[in-house]
Amino acid sequence: MPAALDLKEEILALKKARNAVILAHNYQTGDIQDVADYVGDSLGLAYHAKATEADVIVFCGVHFMAETAKIVNPGKIVVLPDADAGCSLEQSCPAPQLEAFLKANAEKNYYVIAYINCSGGVKALCDVIVTSGNAIKIVNQAPADRPILFVPDENLGAWVMEQTGRKMDLWKGNCYVHVEFTRDSINRIKAEYPDALVVAHPECTQAVRLLADEVCSTEKMISYCKNAPVKDIIVVTESGMLHRLRKECPDKNLIAGPTDRCACADCRYMKMNTLQKLRDCLDNLQPRVEMEESLRKRAEMPLLRMLEQSK
Repeated sequence: MPAALDLKEEILALKKARNAVILAHNYQTGDIQDVADYVGDSLGLAYHAKATEADVIVFCGVHFMAETAKIVNPGKIVVLPDADAGCSLEQSCPAPQLEAFLKANAEKNYYVIAYINCSGGVKALCDVIVTSGNAIKIVNQAPADRPILFVPDENLGAWVMEQTGRKMDLWKGNCYVHVEFTRDSINRIKAEYPDALVVAHPECTQAVRLLADEVCSTEKMISYCKNAPVKDIIVVTESGMLHRLRKECPDKNLIAGPTDRCACADCRYMKMNTLQKLRDCLDNLQPRVEMEESLRKRAEMPLLRMLEQSK
């Protein structure tokens, strides 16, 4: 029997023995997506983490996602296959730096909106959390009489401002994968496939977003590609998304949006998780995500507000 099959069987047996649920982000490798109970974007994963009856949540994604699951499930064991799976967005906005900024600008009385790609410490300093799937809806519900500070993704923030007309101050952060797509790299692939539609994630720069026929979250990309009137679709986001899109839209020719270097927009953090590490973390229930309770409670408020406001 091939080793991958052995591993899959072990994972499924351990999952049953542990009463675990396996949640996987759309950017995980295909073999991990294929053994997961649920594959989705950060909004869908947050809902599933909140609703699960399992005793153990195995989060195949990056650290802030597993931490988000722990925030809404303090009584459950939350593990992730690789504890070092971080995020350039999370790193661009350390909680102490945000706290210092808010203190220095206290007179502004900012309404702080944080993209879910941030640490629990940052979530605890915010009024509400957003994902790329619900950001427009939630920014539209922000109090009209307070200035908004949007952290940590300046590209998503700029896109939300374009969509809502709501002025926001933007933190200087970005996703290192999505900013590697350039106007030139997307124009080149468009020239190769002149009839193709382009769908891009809002973490891309404005220059790339302007070339897209649709800008949306990874989850919305699925319905967009399914319903697109053409066969060729250029997908401008992290490469793991193509695995799920090809499964759900088998009749489409899905083309990876290239960067200036290659058609290989891999998030090195997302790809740190492997089937072997998934099996080991189910077996050992390590590495675990733990949170100090008072911090967890403060971080939970804006998350619950998000789940409420995005219904």
